[in-house]
Amino acid sequence: MAHFGFFCIAMTEKLNHGKVMYLEAANLAARRGEDLIFEDVSFHLKSGEALVLTGRNGSGKSTLLRVVAGLLRQERGSVSFTDPQGNAHERVGEISHYLGHRNAMKSELTVAENLEFWRRFLGDTHGVSGISMDQAAEAVGLAGITHLPFGYLSAGQQRRFAFAKLLIAYRPVWILDEPTAALDTSGDRLFAELVEAHRRRGGIVLAATHQPLSLEGAQELRMTGFAHTGPGVWA
Repeated sequence: MAHFGFFCIAMTEKLNHGKVMYLEAANLAARRGEDLIFEDVSFHLKSGEALVLTGRNGSGKSTLLRVVAGLLRQERGSVSFTDPQGNAHERVGEISHYLGHRNAMKSELTVAENLEFWRRFLGDTHGVSGISMDQAAEAVGLAGITHLPFGYLSAGQQRRFAFAKLLIAYRPVWILDEPTAALDTSGDRLFAELVEAHRRRGGIVLAATHQPLSLEGAQELRMTGFAHTGPGVWA
């Protein structure tokens, strides 16, 4: 894909190759209200690796992503990120992109206005810059329509521009919740290519899904959750 080259060329030369990053979770547990959603969840990811969370609705996939991103407080356990210089960071959300079920874009604003807001708000990390808005639009196959109101677009186009948000500001960790929702087959392929490029540059990906994501070599963590069957009894 010609548009995909912008993303690869613009970013590859800027990264400090040979430096390893780590994302670690140790013995995480989380509640929703009075209910324990999951416990004793641990994982260890290094540069270039991906972990896919699977499991039924209510099993804790989205909750785990939000805990890692710092949007929810865990009941127990810890999450940390180690940067290429060996510095540990407990505030993982500050070096992560989080893409949830919603695209986090204002319908009445143009695509360009939305992306410019996120570029300024998110900023870059580790001295690495994201690509330009035009290059990001090209990378997701939607060049030439950033002047349109976001709400005017189809659901699939909106999701593609949500991916563009991942490209305009560099963050080493991508935390993605049902990222391929509303996408067609070509959109699925585009998503896989963008993620693989991020991983080749040393990025780390944590994603939850009900659908195959076609991420080569990705690890899988099946979330089982809990079903409350009586006082003090979980199955």
